[in-house]
Amino acid sequence: MATNHDRSDSRLSRRSLLAGAGLAAAAATIPAEAHAAPARAWDQMADIVCVGSGAAACSAAVTAAAAGAKVIVIEKMPFLGGTTGKSGGVVWICNHFGLRAQGIRDEKADAMAYMCRFSFPQVYDPTSPTLGLTEADYRLIEAFYDHGHEAIDHLQAVDAARFKQFRLWGVDEPAPDYADHLPENKVPTGRALEPATGAGGQGGGSLAMQLTDWLERHKVPILTETRVTRLVMDGGRAVGVEAEANGKTIRIGARKAVIFGTGGYAHNLDLVGLHQTALYGSCAMPGSTGDFISIAGAAGAAMGTLDGAWRTQVLFEEALENRELGVCAFFLPGDSMLLLNKYGRRVVNEKRCYNDRTRVHFAYDPVRDEYPNQLLFMLFDQRSLDRFGGAYPMPASGTDSPYLVKGDSWDALFDRLDAKLSALGARSGGVRLAPGFAAAAKESLGRYDAYAKAGRDADFDRGAQLYDVQWHKLFSAAREGSPHGANPYPNITMHPFADEGPYYAFILAAGALDTNGGPRINHHAQVLSANGEPIPGLYGAGNCIAAPTRNAYYGAGGTIGPALTFGYIAANHALGKSV
Repeated sequence: MATNHDRSDSRLSRRSLLAGAGLAAAAATIPAEAHAAPARAWDQMADIVCVGSGAAACSAAVTAAAAGAKVIVIEKMPFLGGTTGKSGGVVWICNHFGLRAQGIRDEKADAMAYMCRFSFPQVYDPTSPTLGLTEADYRLIEAFYDHGHEAIDHLQAVDAARFKQFRLWGVDEPAPDYADHLPENKVPTGRALEPATGAGGQGGGSLAMQLTDWLERHKVPILTETRVTRLVMDGGRAVGVEAEANGKTIRIGARKAVIFGTGGYAHNLDLVGLHQTALYGSCAMPGSTGDFISIAGAAGAAMGTLDGAWRTQVLFEEALENRELGVCAFFLPGDSMLLLNKYGRRVVNEKRCYNDRTRVHFAYDPVRDEYPNQLLFMLFDQRSLDRFGGAYPMPASGTDSPYLVKGDSWDALFDRLDAKLSALGARSGGVRLAPGFAAAAKESLGRYDAYAKAGRDADFDRGAQLYDVQWHKLFSAAREGSPHGANPYPNITMHPFADEGPYYAFILAAGALDTNGGPRINHHAQVLSANGEPIPGLYGAGNCIAAPTRNAYYGAGGTIGPALTFGYIAANHALGKSV
């Protein structure tokens, strides 16, 4: 039997949260078979069984326990918090208490237009009652709008977590949404919240600890190192789970519901190989192996999208050494910095949000039958290294990075970069710099320099939107003692490259915070069967399900906001409350 850790042991486990990123990955998804409940007794019984211990599962557990339900939380890892615990802990929510207190009207029609436009640009129709979406997709996003601020208010009302409006750390200005520039976005800043205490880059640890502290204070059993392997079904209803703990099988019954709030499958190489074009590494916690996909599938669940992810770029070589990354290349630092593909061409605004910027890696060339942006090359000069060193991935001291390529001239840099690609060819499908790369790259650099001097990027509008500027201020803060002054050019995100070397490069590839594909849910967070009907007693929230927001990252906290909300929705619906 797994141990319900006492408070001090649980706190120690949670203090180990960030160190846990270096643990070996959990095994691949366990084969699962749902089966009818045998007659023998349960080892434990609850009203609600919550699987996972991140934002989604803990939101469900707190909501259910606060309503008087008996709850058991099951976590397969030896520490609590999941990937939430190593995140920034920011939560993106429409119409929250902070906006209301400021008199900002985050109207439903406007917020829905923004979210639907961002999530489904290929079908968005402002004249349609469902904005062009299917009824099911529309109702999922509508549920997020309707109940997101309720979830936050409830967590604060029961003193499970406290929030404040998120302002960019060290900049003290409101955080712009990740598509602040879309005309549908009528409240482009201010929707993000963060923990009222313990925030500042690792606020996820604070958020996870607040939630699990509340569960411990209210005597909710939390079973760590306990891996759910099967759903127990009775007459088509989920009535409990089987789990492995200390080499033994235990059975935990659920009178009302089983709610999964577990991770995606970023560390399951079989599923990554099946469903992702490229995902070289992830900063998800090692428990993100997609267990719910096989567990729910065995119970007859329908799968939604499986190819989605919350994307970010990663250092290619670092990910080859270890797919479990402590940090990824979320915001690319520097102003005399750009990205080029194997043909020496810029292909993206380097300052756009990590989720959207990373998608450029998947552009396919049907003439050459290749992904020309499979790997991208982050080029910068000594000035950017001196001024912004320490902002990942730029090293803090000089050239102290095993992944940094250096050349005294552009030609020397390109030669060394291609030599490195040659050595890595067996791991990349043979990506090399194309013939003519040097000439094309120099042309791209010349165009960039002209844009930087003029203040306008005529190719990709870098720095034209509030997002680019504000997040650049945060993640391209000047290093103390830098010999280089502030950017004197009209666009602070762009600066011409130095006329002389040395110059530097990193190799970037597609990675992810975690995947966001899995079983389908409805607007009550009920998992759906193959015939589209809910599976009684089975709910899902967080990265283990097909994301209600699809692949749109609305703003900072765009993963944790829906996770908290649908955990809250699941618990209320399971208890018969109107949501």
